[in-house]
Amino acid sequence: MTDRLQKILLIDDEEFFRERLARAFADRGFEVMEAAGVDQGLALLETVCPDMAVVDLRMPEKSGMEFIEPALKKCFDLRIVILTGYGSIATAIQAVTMGAVNYLPKPVDADEILAAFAQEAGEMEEEPEVGHVAPSLARAEWEHINRVLTDCGGNISEAARRLGLHRRTLQRKLHSFPPKK
Repeated sequence: MTDRLQKILLIDDEEFFRERLARAFADRGFEVMEAAGVDQGLALLETVCPDMAVVDLRMPEKSGMEFIEPALKKCFDLRIVILTGYGSIATAIQAVTMGAVNYLPKPVDADEILAAFAQEAGEMEEEPEVGHVAPSLARAEWEHINRVLTDCGGNISEAARRLGLHRRTLQRKLHSFPPKK
């Protein structure tokens, strides 16, 4: 067995988040590659096959879902975790069906991502929870509001109209921190 560093590919259009994760993984002994989008990530796979990939779901040009199948064709053993700030059960099921090993809601840190890879590989120290734990009502509301806002291209007035809220009420909700699960 070799002592090579495990390679991890981070694909996220948010530069600050991607660089913060890259530093955290480098500090944990990983060789880190970064890409700002799906096409750039797939181009990196032409020269090297990383052990793991962490891919944001929503990016401007292409969805992170569009990375999964072509990446697995190029790098059969690649393990992929999808990250999203706009999670839903349907997209989680779709990602796993396409070949991702796990699906995590943002905000997330390097340890949570590594735990998701470990859970997939059966390396967890404790037994995983049985069944799906439903998000709190406050968390579900926050995720729904952010999905509608994204669908409206960030237009708060249009999102408020679609949600049946006053614009100022929506702004107050958006300025609060996302509730814990």
